[in-house]
Amino acid sequence: MLSVPTSRLAAALTAVLAPLFVLGGCAGTPEPVIGPVAAQPVEAAGQGDFSAVQSPDYRLRPADVVTVTVFREPDLSVQQTPVGADGQIALPLVGAIQAEGRTTADLARAVESVLAGGYLTNPRVAVNIMQYNSHRVTVEGAVKKSGVFTFVPGARLSSAIAQAEGPDRIAKLDQVAVFRQAPGGLTVAKFDYRAVQQGTMIDPVLLPGDRVVVGTSGLSQLWQDVLKTIPAFAFFTQI
Repeated sequence: MLSVPTSRLAAALTAVLAPLFVLGGCAGTPEPVIGPVAAQPVEAAGQGDFSAVQSPDYRLRPADVVTVTVFREPDLSVQQTPVGADGQIALPLVGAIQAEGRTTADLARAVESVLAGGYLTNPRVAVNIMQYNSHRVTVEGAVKKSGVFTFVPGARLSSAIAQAEGPDRIAKLDQVAVFRQAPGGLTVAKFDYRAVQQGTMIDPVLLPGDRVVVGTSGLSQLWQDVLKTIPAFAFFTQI
């Protein structure tokens, strides 16, 4: 059986692994930059439509689940009703009413207006969001657990990557792409996740339907391939 001198094998293995260990040691979490966090998008990276600030007025979307309470009128109240694909919900006496695009306060006032038009005197209505089912983000690429995740309004890019259990070893963190449907068509913006971690690049607020793709580093892939060959090296050293 073929035998490889242990000293020669060790030297060859060291030559291959040493640069990778050095690079691996430099791949830790970057030192945060103390002070105000970057809040302005980088136009050159396609971030013009992204923001670090959450919209103060949430507007309902299809698949969101709401509870509508008509005070002192339990028979007119509904629990856990979803906003339909047509953007409407159905209520006793009121019938179908538009919910999509309205805030909870707007919807409550619209229901009060209908009920006051011939059903109740001075009706009082409260609308509460129970589930943000419209808020789904796809995370794929060099992450530990790709998939489609539900998030709450105001969640950021870092939250989506955390839901995917973080970047994988082969991740190229300066090539994180976020695809977003804009009025003019699908757009893509690039983010440097290390800069996001440092606070020197915005950690953008996600929108429903966003798709996050974490790039793959060819050098890191080589590292993975080398690790897979180590048992074979170990085998030969025992011959």
